[in-house]
Amino acid sequence: MDLPTLAKEATRKGIQLLGTGDCLHPKWLSGIKELEERDGVFYFEGKEEGKTTNFVLTVEVEDARRVHHLLILPSIAKAEELYEKFSKYSPDIDSDGRPSLRLSGEEIAERAKDAEALIGPCHAFTPWTALYAYHDSLKKCYGDMVGYISFVELGLSADSSYADRIEELRGLTFLTNSDAHSPYPIRLAREFNRFHVEAVSFEDLKAAIERKRGRKPVLNVGVPPKEGKYNESACIRCYKHYSLSEAVIRKWRCDCKGLIKKGVRDRVNELANCDGTHPEHRPPYLHLIPLAMIIGLALHKSASSKTVTGIWESLLAEFGTEVNVLVDASMDDFRASSGFNLDASVVEAIEAFREGKVLVIPGGGGKYGVIALNAKGSEEAKEKGGEMELEEATGRGQKRQLSLIDF
Repeated sequence: MDLPTLAKEATRKGIQLLGTGDCLHPKWLSGIKELEERDGVFYFEGKEEGKTTNFVLTVEVEDARRVHHLLILPSIAKAEELYEKFSKYSPDIDSDGRPSLRLSGEEIAERAKDAEALIGPCHAFTPWTALYAYHDSLKKCYGDMVGYISFVELGLSADSSYADRIEELRGLTFLTNSDAHSPYPIRLAREFNRFHVEAVSFEDLKAAIERKRGRKPVLNVGVPPKEGKYNESACIRCYKHYSLSEAVIRKWRCDCKGLIKKGVRDRVNELANCDGTHPEHRPPYLHLIPLAMIIGLALHKSASSKTVTGIWESLLAEFGTEVNVLVDASMDDFRASSGFNLDASVVEAIEAFREGKVLVIPGGGGKYGVIALNAKGSEEAKEKGGEMELEEATGRGQKRQLSLIDF
């Protein structure tokens, strides 16, 4: 997870702006300082001609209640300023990229505002280290600073259809970020955001998140919520799933004596106070599965196997990026491809994915859900009339004005 590897893998996935993460850590920040900077964006020039990855300064911090917050910063100077302010309240700021702070969410937001940084809750619904794990509202977390919060990061187990059932979130921008702990294809950019901007700069990113000056989000992309590790309530030891009523009756203890952790779906149902109709500013949400996983499903092999990796590399060589393969290229492009012999089952799998013929056995208790490509179409896809409407979701005709962004 160093800068050269992140830059290389982001380019192959099709991500144009990547969050640095950990920008308050002195050693990590020193590496960022070596990059060229323009307008709050740091440029990593790859070995291949024309391959440049843009980075924006980001950091995740933990407050005194164990809630995690994402900060997006405008400059090195502001990062150093925040480091000085936070170091008084953190025993591990020099050793942990995600420092623990003896501060409340409100106090962190105050200091973020002073540093002209954007701030919002990370993976807001997950049962560990998340806003709604410990609070019933934004106000209870951020106090008088709640009006400064401009976004909510949804996390892998939720999407717009979940979050828009909570009235207090409807005016905020939703971010779908990978929170990746690995640079490899099934982790980095498994979730990302597409924005309409005029330039790749901190100010344009800020304006897009705040939906000002014509800048705005035009697409959220993420894994199906059921695939997330905490979608349903389940035991964290044996992963047995429970309904909310069953868990309450059992006092949140499984037959195996393990702890039953409340799932995102049940938590959203507890908090829901509106019908979930999306506000006008909410962009489409595209459910995406990493390409390596789709190839693996088609060939009945591990997503990290040599065979799958070889086909993944060949598809990127042919179509440029993973986003092009999964979102932008037409199915006719695959059938007409002469660059290499693509297994028919892989083409069928990509087509099945695009048509929403995806069956997901929900995850829970810390274990990811299981995905299968269902040629007859999943019940979920039937209910929605198909998982994706690609023409609307990809924003065709606007490619020069779009940025794919992952934090």
